[in-house]
Amino acid sequence: MFLSRFVGRTALLAAAKSESSAAAAAFNPLEQFFEADRNLDDQKTCLRSKLKASELRLKSWDDLHKLWYVLLKEKNMLMTQRQMLQAQNLRFPNPERIPKVRKSMCRIKQVLTERAIEDPDPRRSAEMKKMINAL
Repeated sequence: MFLSRFVGRTALLAAAKSESSAAAAAFNPLEQFFEADRNLDDQKTCLRSKLKASELRLKSWDDLHKLWYVLLKEKNMLMTQRQMLQAQNLRFPNPERIPKVRKSMCRIKQVLTERAIEDPDPRRSAEMKKMINAL
């Protein structure tokens, strides 16, 4: 089962690789949606517990924005991996990761909304709420 999963990932990664110039081969944007090349240190950070709202309240707007896109990328990678494995009738490893990422994203939105509500300037508050709703 592990061998077939590995072969499937390898085949998809090979199909995703660009055959153009050497510069383009150095970084292929499609590779970020697959987890085959991650080492154990990366998996430890991915399997971390959900981010707490109290931790997020200490971060700046820019840090939360960056963290949002890191989590979005992680969610997209997990959903891609899950779809790929379902197509091969294989079990998705660590299915609890997707709800953790979603919960962390919801908490980021909550913290940003709290900041927008507390802002004394109504125009800026409305703009912030508009940006948050677009996430």
